[in-house]
Amino acid sequence: MTQQRNKVRIIGGQYRRRLLEVPAVEGLRPTPDRVRETLFNWLGQELDGLRCLDLFAGSGALGFEAASRGAKEVVLVEKVRAVADTLHRNVQLLGATQIQVLNQDASAYLSAGQGQFDVIFVDPPYASALLAQVLPLLPARLAAGGRVYVETAAAREFAGWEVLRSIRAGLVHGYLLAQESSI
Repeated sequence: MTQQRNKVRIIGGQYRRRLLEVPAVEGLRPTPDRVRETLFNWLGQELDGLRCLDLFAGSGALGFEAASRGAKEVVLVEKVRAVADTLHRNVQLLGATQIQVLNQDASAYLSAGQGQFDVIFVDPPYASALLAQVLPLLPARLAAGGRVYVETAAAREFAGWEVLRSIRAGLVHGYLLAQESSI
């Protein structure tokens, strides 16, 4: 998704080149194009039949990209009401019936235990402790052989997780993880 002022562009799949609104909310930063391109090269360009969860959805760039590339179900979890409302509008704009938007806290959603996912995107606000809070909750929500993509502002290690791939682009550090026991 190429970024324009308050817009992101889907870079691949069914919705390729579609522009989506991004609310002007402090701290909201769509995943850069280079990082998204690399991530979807790692995951495979097509996600046909996969279930994806985008926690701390923000712009929804990762979830919309997954839906565009064939994911059968994408759940976008976003706590900020104004941001979730924008995500709803973007779903309607695309007619993307496979995407569900939940205006909910990510930790509460994970704790509720509503199914498992093949790919989980985790991109919390950088200046928060939310990543440390949700990482222990992910194994119960990850399908066998599933992958987790984590985005952070600084390099880090992940106890209990195998880092399959990593990328650094500017201030963004991205990691593709698998549970150590599932490799």
